[in-house]
Amino acid sequence: MVLRMRFDLHQAPFGVAKNSSSGSCVFLIDNDASLRAALKELFESVGLHVEFFASGSAFLENRPPESTNSCLVLDARLPGMSGLRFQEELTKVKIHVPIVFLTGHGDIPMAVRAMKAGAVDFLTKPFRNQDLLDAVFTALEQDRAHRAKEQASSTLRENFDSLSARERDVVAGVTAGRLNKQIAADLGVSEVTVKVHRSNAMRKLRAKSVPELVRTTDLLGVNPSGHGLGKRSGA
Repeated sequence: MVLRMRFDLHQAPFGVAKNSSSGSCVFLIDNDASLRAALKELFESVGLHVEFFASGSAFLENRPPESTNSCLVLDARLPGMSGLRFQEELTKVKIHVPIVFLTGHGDIPMAVRAMKAGAVDFLTKPFRNQDLLDAVFTALEQDRAHRAKEQASSTLRENFDSLSARERDVVAGVTAGRLNKQIAADLGVSEVTVKVHRSNAMRKLRAKSVPELVRTTDLLGVNPSGHGLGKRSGA
């Protein structure tokens, strides 16, 4: 069994940085003990919390809370599962954490592969401390942006799910470019009823205009109705 490695038994609780209220955490996977100790000191000197893992497998077995703003500093060459293979595994299990690669044996093809797969940076040892800190803070900012986007998408989805079936029918008609009277004829209801459903739907979706309503449904990637009204008319 692979055990999780800790070098400070008095660390703050997971996700809470010492001497900082940011709560940002750096997950560090590197098989060089002296480098781990040095990086721990470096990251904590700028208010970041540090978590060590013995391997990529250990990280996957002890998945951190998704609510933690974080990034991963990863050695490209590790015993067992390599850093690049670990990057692929994270994608497969849908764990989004920005990665900064470190290696003492890097080459251009390896760096290209890592960056194409979404790595924030690929640093070759020895590296300047400031270069690593810059990469880490860039990764943390990317993670914040990703979390904000996910939260916004989740809120949009919840708002959409709150629509009644008839409200979805009306939204489908509106986003297809149909007029209220046309939607009313399609649904067999009065134009006044369509206006009421349209107003309620736009309020629930927090859309202040038809273009904004269209953007909302596009962002969600949904067809508001399964009754044939969701197909957009051509320009």
